[in-house]
Amino acid sequence: MRSVLLLAAAAAAIAAQAPPGYRLYIVSESGDIVTQLTWDGSALHPVKTVPVGVMPADIDGPHNVTVSPDGRFYYVSVAHGTPYGSLWKMAVDGDTLLARAQVEMFPTTISVTPDGELAFVANSDFYGDHPRTNVVSIVYTPTMTLLTNLATCDMPHGVKVNHAGTRVYVSCMNSDEILEVDRQTLAITRRHRTGAGVMPPMPMTHGGAQGGVMHDACMPTFVSVSPDDKTLYVACNHADQLQVIDAGTLDLIKTIPTGHGAYNVEPSPDGKWIIVTNKKDQSVSLIDAGTREVVARIPTTKPFPHGVAYSPDNRFAFVSQESKGVDPGAVDVIDLTTRRSVATIPVPLQPTGITMLRLR
Repeated sequence: MRSVLLLAAAAAAIAAQAPPGYRLYIVSESGDIVTQLTWDGSALHPVKTVPVGVMPADIDGPHNVTVSPDGRFYYVSVAHGTPYGSLWKMAVDGDTLLARAQVEMFPTTISVTPDGELAFVANSDFYGDHPRTNVVSIVYTPTMTLLTNLATCDMPHGVKVNHAGTRVYVSCMNSDEILEVDRQTLAITRRHRTGAGVMPPMPMTHGGAQGGVMHDACMPTFVSVSPDDKTLYVACNHADQLQVIDAGTLDLIKTIPTGHGAYNVEPSPDGKWIIVTNKKDQSVSLIDAGTREVVARIPTTKPFPHGVAYSPDNRFAFVSQESKGVDPGAVDVIDLTTRRSVATIPVPLQPTGITMLRLR
């Protein structure tokens, strides 16, 4: 009996020391690479970097990355082309390029339906004339066929499919609204104003604005959906706040003050936490999803926090941070139990989008 207990204790100790069964993928917009990291509970470790891009003499600008629901593929939005951007389908096994679909000008966020069949890609076109109507590209992923470019709004930036796979939400920076798209008909079913909007002329920069006149604008950069699909979370980049919206009625439930330049927003898989990256404040806001109150503002190691991913056990959050000049960006690890940053690792060349892959 004693030997059995000793063996069980030894097995438990080995299991506790084993690395978690997931991997982080981060795209670097100025380096045309995807960096893969593992987390062992105390430190992040680089696994490999995967090149993406088609123009050796220029920067192609990968911006966002997401993983297919079955864990076999990952998708990367590549901003620049001749002249349009593209969506890349990569094999997790071997990191080989399987196919590309042409999308539109400056694709940013990607969201894939739970069945893995459709990818929705927001095309922001930061450098075009405004006001204008940009499109969300809808791609059939098994063959990487562009089904349609859905005319949406002025500067769609965030896009998120709900967990049931029935609705898709789009945040529109310049026209200051949230759109709801029906997954079956691929048509816009509702629009919700998030603010009074941005008055032209409005020369844009990524994640913010230069010039122009703002009139009580939210300028929503990202939208996320609660795990139960009942609530939308909208990051207001100009208003420095998070809007909490009822997904059924699209009524505003609450506004929550954040740090300066709220950019990305992501709820934890268990629905307990919401994290907002404050891109002009070198911090993230940690919000209790139950009370809808900020419980901590956690400094980041680099000035421009961008994206958020969570560990499957809801214990840790991983925050990508963009580079500043020659100084590299980074990924920070936040322990959600202690509400503190516990580790960081430098990531070069403008890291932006981040996602988590469960290893099979």
